[in-house]
Amino acid sequence: MTNQSNAIKFYSGEQIPVEQHKVRIVQKLFLRPIEERKTAIEGAGFNTFLLNTKDVFLDMLTDSGTNAMSDNQVSSMLQADDAYAGSQSFYRMEEAAREVFGKHYVLPVHQGRAAENIVSQAFIKKGEVIPMNYHFTTTKEHMELNGGKVLEIYADDGLDIKSSKLFKGNIDIDKLNAVFEKYGKEKVAFVRMEASTNLIGGQPFSMQNMRDVRAVCDKNDTMMVLDASLIGENAYFIKQREDEFKNAEIKDILLEMCSYADLIYFSSRKVSSTRGGGILTNKKEYYLKMRDLLVLYEGFLTYGGMSVREIEAMAVGLRETCDDTVISQSPSFIKYAVDNLDAAGVPVITPAGALGCHIDAMGFLSHVPQEQYPAGALASALYIISGIRGMERGTISSVRDENGKDILADVELLRLAFPRRVFTLSQTMYVVDRVKWLFDNRELVGGLQWTEEPPLLRFFMGRLEPIGDWTEKLVAKFRADFGDSL
Repeated sequence: MTNQSNAIKFYSGEQIPVEQHKVRIVQKLFLRPIEERKTAIEGAGFNTFLLNTKDVFLDMLTDSGTNAMSDNQVSSMLQADDAYAGSQSFYRMEEAAREVFGKHYVLPVHQGRAAENIVSQAFIKKGEVIPMNYHFTTTKEHMELNGGKVLEIYADDGLDIKSSKLFKGNIDIDKLNAVFEKYGKEKVAFVRMEASTNLIGGQPFSMQNMRDVRAVCDKNDTMMVLDASLIGENAYFIKQREDEFKNAEIKDILLEMCSYADLIYFSSRKVSSTRGGGILTNKKEYYLKMRDLLVLYEGFLTYGGMSVREIEAMAVGLRETCDDTVISQSPSFIKYAVDNLDAAGVPVITPAGALGCHIDAMGFLSHVPQEQYPAGALASALYIISGIRGMERGTISSVRDENGKDILADVELLRLAFPRRVFTLSQTMYVVDRVKWLFDNRELVGGLQWTEEPPLLRFFMGRLEPIGDWTEKLVAKFRADFGDSL
């Protein structure tokens, strides 16, 4: 099969991603004047989560539930079976999940964090540890609420901003062995691998690393859990970057990845461009440990808190994950943005990963102390000067310690998500242009401080304010440079 993601070359020699789909339904966007954007972010407490979409031009907050569905997905929703129990929609989704992931038992849930809750309750006991390549915010909360302790055992250079390492999402095998030596296998609940690590730049792990982790788990009779929310993109990177798989089919790469995991869970808001999620395993004893929790928290076994229409679309979307042209689109646009920003000297995570373009806020705003939340400040500044809504992935997304002091994040990132098949190339070029302008005027941007700080997952609902009058200066410089432009 032709590697279609690399099949189109330009006579000019330029590296330009080409959409291998056409747009048939459009949604109007609004680019407000900069003065209105400043008022909007003030009203949102300098938290991009609290912005109203009527004030947002390009919504790059997340790829979760914001991907464009295909025509086949939308049309499949018309055949949904609305039965509370035994819905044919579920059985069609179950068949697709078995085909793509290679696991027999399938439990539907309303989204990825619901799967995290059930897996954590079923398999974590107080005092146990969970080694992983990196945590995700809700994953860590669920695991800690159930008495577990998350251990991040990425390679020493896994957090390097500028790097040529192709698989920065790998687990460090020496560190994994050390975990078992220190705690003993009876204190390790399971080993978790996250496909295309969310919080450190959407970085993938290699197939060889997964095999090595599996070997350690086998030696210690320990379960291996795979968060497959971005497994399609991880499989794409394996095909692109691991010589053994350069001629392999995506569906075969996916099946091999899944074969190493005892339990798989996913957010279909990412992997199949629908809303919902699932948990899969081949082990009946694992299925039975989770089955009653699913009925208690989610719904019956054949809908799991999901709309049956979404279940129908999920079945189609899971199969589309095996299509090179579907899973390569977002990474190719991310690479275009990353390469252009990197060439302009903007500090971005390299190599380009999945999910989004990740800007290093500490490198971008080196004059803003980490205690003043540079990633949050950068997200607010970019919104003011462009209408682009990104997401802070730094210390605001972290927590405080038992003494009330911030636990400073390993990295301070502004994530600009690229949902599948949503943005055009001209919109991507606009993103690059506005980030470059902001970088040239970065000294104008200051820090933030809390005005309202929730104790749990504060980044979702908390409110902040700027330290000083830097937002006024930023608006004035924008007007001086761009005149009456939006």
